Amino acid sequence: MNTVNLADAKAHLSELVARAASGEPVCITRRGKPVAMLTAVDTPRRPIDVAELRALTDSMPMQTESAGDFVRRMRDGDRY
Repeated sequence: MNTVNLADAKAHLSELVARAASGEPVCITRRGKPVAMLTAVDTPRRPIDVAELRALTDSMPMQTESAGDFVRRMRDGDRY
C-alpha cells in the first residue's frame, strides 16, 4: 500500500486517484497518522443471460478441426 502525506496528496490527487482506480490502495496521512484511504470502487457485474449466451453460441459455426490440430498448424506455420 502506498502512503502519502496530505500536502503531497493535494498536489498529486489525479495521479493518486489513477493509482487507486487501477487497484493500488493509497493511504493519506496527516502528521504521520493515517486519516483517509483511496481505493477503487467495486462496480457490480451484470449477470449473464443464459438464453442470450446460448443463442450466441448456437449462431456460431462449428469448428472443422480439433484444438490440438489448430495449435499444431499455427505453431508449424510460425504464426503466433
